[in-house]
Parts: sequence; structure tokens; C-alpha cells
Amino acid sequence: MDKATELAVVRRAYAKHVLAEAQIIDPRIEAAFATVPREDFLGPGPWLIPRWLVGPAPTPTADPVYLYVDSLVQIIPERHLNNGVPSAHARWIGAARPVEGNYVVHVGTGTGYYTAILAHLVGSAGKVTGIEFDPVLAARAQANLSSCPNVHVVQGDGALTRFASADIIYVSAGATRPADVWLDGLSEGGRLIVPLTTDRGFLDDANAPLERRGAMFLFERRTPDILARWLTPAGFIPCESARDAQSEAALTEAFKKGGWERVTRFYRDDTLPDERCWLRAPGWSLAYH
Repeated sequence: MDKATELAVVRRAYAKHVLAEAQIIDPRIEAAFATVPREDFLGPGPWLIPRWLVGPAPTPTADPVYLYVDSLVQIIPERHLNNGVPSAHARWIGAARPVEGNYVVHVGTGTGYYTAILAHLVGSAGKVTGIEFDPVLAARAQANLSSCPNVHVVQGDGALTRFASADIIYVSAGATRPADVWLDGLSEGGRLIVPLTTDRGFLDDANAPLERRGAMFLFERRTPDILARWLTPAGFIPCESARDAQSEAALTEAFKKGGWERVTRFYRDDTLPDERCWLRAPGWSLAYH
């Protein structure tokens, strides 16, 4: 078996495993994970991958077969930057419901792997804008995604950069509240996937379980409402310009009390009565109805 054939087989098995871990059945997402080469977005190997009991350890060689596991891969270890856990992204992408022809904005595109997955899902009739704050990562993403004609990479602040009305906004950086530019940029029926994280939500804290540090939420514009739904616990590198101390404090208290699974609405005001709110912070609320 030649190397290309071997990798194609490995990718198909990887994609099935990723979707099984994500607990979703979606042939289109499975095909995207089976098609997009993960090694094209991670630089030269060997690669650092977390190992049980011993922490991050290099792969035995630079053979890309070692990348097809449901684990994050370090990109810049000294900055705690990684490629993310594939099954987590598969679940969140599934919740975003990308279809052929959609326009997607990926905030925090990193080196571009999940941007490429999204581009595969929206097809040649769709398009993806990847926004990356770090100039080095943005340059890497531009190079890595150069073969994707439906992708445009922008170097800039993802919480401030404006864009055309989007069907999906997929955020890969921790916010304490949804940025106005994301909410304003959602089309009717558009979906925003965003991690809302406390200050404990990036680096591990033995005293704070993951479900108390942050969570991925789905917001959906259904005028006059913005529907909201908790998806999973989540920890992400902070999106600094989408964070404020008062919202962080409100998130911390909300995660402490639990009840996130009952959230159904997002409001761009803070006037709701306490009994309706899971979280209320200056200028916004997450409510039970």
C-alpha cells in the first residue's frame, strides 16, 4: 500500500472515530474530517500531543499517521496554543448546521484546520472568512488555505472586524460575552457558536471543573428573538477584546450555581427579573425564557 492510500484509509477511520466521540451522525461532517489533511495545518513533525500520565510528548516520527487521533496537537507550546480536540469541534460544527452555499466567519482561525473543514462543508457555492489576530498565525493560515478558493483570511481583531451578514459565525477564542459585531453580523436564521469562559477557562485549574470554567453556546437569530442553547463545557485561549470584568464575574457566578442547560434566550439588555435569568451582566442577559 502506498503512503497516500494508507493515509486515506487512516483518515476515514479517524473521521468515524471523531464523530463517534462527538456522538453525532452526519455523513457530510464525517467526509470533511476524512478529506482535509490535518498535517497540512500543523507544520513539520514530530508533533507534541498530550499523553496520559506523561503530558505532552512528541510523536515517534514525522509520519502524519500519528496525527489522526482525537486529541489536540500543540502549535506553539510555550503559549499553550493547540489545534483543538477534533471531536469537540465536530460536535460544535454539527450544531452550527453548515450547508452548501453558506457564508461562514471563523473568528480565531489559528493555522486554518477547522476553517478548512468549514470550507469543505459549505462547498464551492459558499465562502469562509477566517479572522486571526496573531500576525504569524494569520500568515500560516493564509499559506495553509491557499488551495481553498472559497476561503479568505484576514489578520485582525475578530471581536472588532466587521464582515458581511453571515449564516454562521464560529468563534475559537474565549469571550465573556458575545461581541456586538458578531450579533450584528448574524443573518436571519444565522447561528453563532461561541465559548463563554471565565478567567479560569484557559489554563487548567485543579480547583475548577471544566464545566464551571466555560461553555460553548449556540445563539440563533429568530427575529425578534435570539435563541440560546448550552452545548458543552469548553476552555479556550481568551479573546481579549471580547472580555470585561463585570461579565466575567457574572459568568463565574452563573457557572457556580448551575442550570445552564435550561437557558433558551439571549437578551441585549439587563432588565429581566432575576427569576428569568441564568446570567445577568451590564447590557446583556441569558435567560430561561
